[in-house]
Formats: sequence, C-alpha cells, structure tokens
Amino acid sequence: MIELLQFPRGTGLMNLSPFCMKAEVFMRLSGIEHRCINDATPLRTPKGKLPVLRDDGRVVADSAAIVAYLQQRYAAQMPAALAAPETPTQLALRRLLEEHLYFAMLWLRWVDAAGWAFTGPAFFGAMPAGVRHIVPPLIRRKMRRDLHGQGMGRHSRDEICARGVADIDTLAGALGEQPFYGGAQPAAIDAVAYAFLANIIWVPLANPVQARVLAQPALLAYCERMKARVGAE
Repeated sequence: MIELLQFPRGTGLMNLSPFCMKAEVFMRLSGIEHRCINDATPLRTPKGKLPVLRDDGRVVADSAAIVAYLQQRYAAQMPAALAAPETPTQLALRRLLEEHLYFAMLWLRWVDAAGWAFTGPAFFGAMPAGVRHIVPPLIRRKMRRDLHGQGMGRHSRDEICARGVADIDTLAGALGEQPFYGGAQPAAIDAVAYAFLANIIWVPLANPVQARVLAQPALLAYCERMKARVGAE
C-alpha cells in the first residue's frame, strides 16, 4: 500500500503543515488507497522535508512532485478533473499559495509573539522536558533567519498581514461563484487551496489574515464543501 509520511496531526486538522495536508487531501479526493504515517521525521528524508510518498520501492519527496507522480501513475483510477494538467490560472494560484501566502503564514506562526504562543506548544509540547526548553527556540531562530533571507521577514507585521490579506482577496475573486477552483468538480489546485485555507480558518490563531478569510462567506462555504468531500482527521 502507498504510504504518506507526514508530520503528526493537530488541533482538529488533517495536518498543521499545509503541504502535508495538500498531499493527503489529493489522495482522498482521488480515491487512491493509502496509509498515513503521522509520526515521521524530516531528518532522514531525501530533501529534509515532509511530506514524502513511498510506493512500491519508489520514494517521492515534495508535495508538488507527489501530486505529479500520482497523476502520472494512477490517472486511470482517479476522476478526470484531478488527473488533468494545471491550467495557467491554477498554476498562478498555486504559486500564490505556496510561495507567497505560505511565508506570511509561517511568519505569523513562528515569529509573531502571539503566533508562537500557539505554535510552540502545538509542535513541541510532547517533547521531553529536558529538550523542550532548548530545541524550540533554536528552530524558531532558524525560521526567523530563513524568513529574513526569503524576504517576507524583512517587513513589519502590518506589512506582512497586508500582503496576506491581499492574497485572500485574490483567492476569493478567483473562486467567484464556482463550487471549486477546478470548476464543477475539485481539481489538484483544490487540494492546495483547501489545505492552506483550512490551516488559517481552523487554527486558533487570530490575526488579520484569518479575519479576512472569516469575512469571506464564499471561502468559508468552499472549505465546508471540501471538508464534506474529504472528511476531517
């Protein structure tokens, strides 16, 4: 059976990593039989990150590579909309989610003081007491450094939130009156959009980006439709 290696589940979500959640949502939508390994560590993976897919001796790292692999190998077993290639608009939306909004979310979780009050216990609460006071600050410091290098971390909190809010408005406009970003039925882009939006809506972390999503009835209804399709944990 296909195995999906990912971070532990948390706070009522399939995964606190939108990339892990994206991979699992895609597999649930496609109906591909699989097993999730929810206690994996990224330290021994090919790219040092999760998720990772294992399938009959093949190891596929990176959520985009996982989706592409499944589309190629199991296209005949999944709905046509999920196997279809990305449209230019869908590619642009995926880039917005994964390469811009993601870094705003990362900053609000790991660097912002209010976000860290949630993220620290959520990710490291189960650690032994001896390392719980050492490892989390080191990882948080690395996140801060990485975000500064990437660029998002060079902005103020207000500027970061404004950028995230603009992304949410773009997502709402792109959805319009469609039930899904794929149209009448979910496409691969819906696995991405739902994973990111769910990680904003259903994580108890109040900030202007979350408030913007909660003020968009169409996005809330979209997430409920997707949740009905794929289930919760």
